[in-house]
Amino acid sequence: MIRPTLVIFARAPIIGKAKTRLAADIGIVHAKRLYCAMTSRIIRNVSDPRWNVVLAVTPARYIGQVRGWDGQMQTGQVRGSLSARLAHMFASRKGPMGVIGTDAPQVRASDIARGFRFLRSNAAVFGPADDGGFWFMAMRAPVKPCVFDNVRWSSGHTLKDIQANIRGSVARLRTLVDVDDGPALRRVRQKYRF
Repeated sequence: MIRPTLVIFARAPIIGKAKTRLAADIGIVHAKRLYCAMTSRIIRNVSDPRWNVVLAVTPARYIGQVRGWDGQMQTGQVRGSLSARLAHMFASRKGPMGVIGTDAPQVRASDIARGFRFLRSNAAVFGPADDGGFWFMAMRAPVKPCVFDNVRWSSGHTLKDIQANIRGSVARLRTLVDVDDGPALRRVRQKYRF
């Protein structure tokens, strides 16, 4: 049995480049600090001996350069749209694979474990986000790139669009809040004490 892999898509914490929509509400310095805290929390929360954790870093030149990511297995993201980056990641590996971002600091290892468990009997597993997207996606790799075609990313249609490309049964995990702006940050802080 192939050990599952959890890939965390992470942007190097460059001021003015990470969490730009949130920065519009709280300022670029605070957004960078918050992004670093959220990313560290997510890495800590989802690290588990039952699966491999890999940080997919962008820009790739920051592999091994970010303080706090020391000791984490790291790989670069290819250039291009999110569709291209996900297609490349899912085509370059074999076995059960999950992908998360750095927007849902409420995620726990128990969520990831449930996702990989559901993947045993489903073609795909998603953790829906409250904004119409998703915070978790798992499939058995390799996956055909067409799964990521015609997806309206960063919209209320994202999850529906990608699910329409999946052949077979789809399972869902609990809905979490994607911290993309000030109102979402307030919701997370109220509900999860982050």
